[in-house]
Amino acid sequence: MSTLSIPAVQSEQGLSRYFREIWAFPMLSGDEEFMLAVRWREHDDRDAAHKLVTSHLRLVAKIAMGYRGYGLPVSDLISEGNIGLMKAVKKFEPHKGFRLATYAMWWIRASITEYVLRSWSMVKVGTLAGQKKLFFSLGRIKRNLNIVSNGELDPEQADLVAESLSVSRQDVIAMDRRLAARDVSLNASRTGDDGDGPEFQDILVDGSPDPETLVGDNEETSYRRGLLMRALKELPERERHIFTERRLKDDPMTLEELGGVYGVSRERVRQLEVRAFDKVTKMVQGLVAGNEPLPA
Repeated sequence: MSTLSIPAVQSEQGLSRYFREIWAFPMLSGDEEFMLAVRWREHDDRDAAHKLVTSHLRLVAKIAMGYRGYGLPVSDLISEGNIGLMKAVKKFEPHKGFRLATYAMWWIRASITEYVLRSWSMVKVGTLAGQKKLFFSLGRIKRNLNIVSNGELDPEQADLVAESLSVSRQDVIAMDRRLAARDVSLNASRTGDDGDGPEFQDILVDGSPDPETLVGDNEETSYRRGLLMRALKELPERERHIFTERRLKDDPMTLEELGGVYGVSRERVRQLEVRAFDKVTKMVQGLVAGNEPLPA
């Protein structure tokens, strides 16, 4: 799968050419997609896999553009999303009855999200769930609340965002400053090599979720929760409790508090937390590598 020949984004200046290339690939009907998926899955037909991938490259571009506000090259976001798409095609099971786009959205978003998190030192593994939610939702919430801010949010605006995301005003202001420091000017950026191509905003489609997107979001949430719950069940009770308190709660217990619960030092609690996290990570990766299916 990794050797399939598909259009590549060489640089930001080459985006206009890339978009023209991928929009030339035809969309597939449900029956066409099903037959191609069967040919790939049951007969290892690489030409069928190629058609499945290329017909969904525009989906990757659409999703990648939704992450463009994090100050990272759009070309890199698309490249990471294409990797996720190829993984999705490789694991897609057509007989389950849903469309490839619905299934692939999870893999595309997961691949791009991992890239964003790797690229932003401020968001590390173990960051509070509320902070991660704020990181990925702040721009959308500001748009939904009709907040237009070219500078720092005022207290009233920050309170509106904080209330909608159940975080503190200070967290909102701090995150808004960090995102603003890394943001890019989309209106000034051109995708054409000679500067006369469309702006990024010109190639975007309606960002409101369609029914297929909503189904994909629900499946993604269920899929992630299911993998995590299966992994947690394999942990010893003490490690499971420490992992849950330290990694999954918006208001986690401190190392000292957990040390008091179990009668051990804070350093011992930290070691148990790290060990539990390593176990969960390996188990989840193993489930994904083992072609763990999405919930029916």
